[in-house]
Amino acid sequence: MDTVKFKEEMKNQSYILANSEMHFHMHEMAQRARKITVQMNNVYQTPEELRKLFSELIGQMVDEGFGLFPPFYADYGKNIKVGKNVFINSGCCFQDQGGIEIGDNVLIGQQVIIATINHDLNPSKRGNMFPAPVKIGNNVWIGSHATILSGVTIGDGVVIAAGAVVTKNIPKNVVVAGVPAKIIKQIEV
Repeated sequence: MDTVKFKEEMKNQSYILANSEMHFHMHEMAQRARKITVQMNNVYQTPEELRKLFSELIGQMVDEGFGLFPPFYADYGKNIKVGKNVFINSGCCFQDQGGIEIGDNVLIGQQVIIATINHDLNPSKRGNMFPAPVKIGNNVWIGSHATILSGVTIGDGVVIAAGAVVTKNIPKNVVVAGVPAKIIKQIEV
């Protein structure tokens, strides 16, 4: 299996069987991602060097406005799309097999987790997985220690409070907080 075919399967939200070709491909790509993130995380890199390494990780160039404070971790790497002027703070973990799309002017706080895979609830099938993409709109601010779960779309202008666990789609221009995250305020624009 190659990355193109894998990403197509992820767009279709294909069920991933444990020990299948897709599952083994995920493990191969995880090793590639680990190799790149070790370079990012364990030696000082200039902002330009970090942009270059992150671009290598995701398989496309990020713009000059992209910023990253290591450490950063990704499970796949090549299923992340990043808009312009994105900042990712330290300690973030992206489980990106199912796809992560980040819009323009997005701020991601420390130790944010974005997960795009769920395991089967049936104990006899627990190694099997369901992928679903996470889409983050423009001008979003995600507070430290927030978790965004698979299949969630976050509208433009949203603020996700620190520590929130986002389990459902969020409309534009609101503040959400809590576990699970709920709308606590409308943002006047």
